[in-house]
Amino acid sequence: MEKYGETDYTTLLKLLDNKAKALDIEIEHFQSNVEGELVNFIQSIHDSLDSWVVINPGAFTHTSIALRDALNTLSAQNKIIEVHISNIEEREDYRKFNLIKEFCEISIIGEGIEGYFQALDYINDK
Repeated sequence: MEKYGETDYTTLLKLLDNKAKALDIEIEHFQSNVEGELVNFIQSIHDSLDSWVVINPGAFTHTSIALRDALNTLSAQNKIIEVHISNIEEREDYRKFNLIKEFCEISIIGEGIEGYFQALDYINDK
């Protein structure tokens, strides 16, 4: 809880839906702890044009070549915002290696769940 806060996932989704509605942004949620499911979802939307993807890839940030490849393809026609609740740059050394950052428009790290709301504001400002 110390690194990730007290807000549960269901509450976070409700808060994000409310923020998106206020900004008149249409959002879709997808969550999985399974690398292949994340890659499959990203590949299923890779034909989208000029969409935004806000992703918290968790530990896959540092380990997943498959996720990197999927985001690389997606970034050709869409924009990606990377969000990390904790500050991965101030944690263990292995978390400093980021496989996806180069495909992201911006990275929001260490802002807690507020990072997701900052991502929506960023999209709204574009």
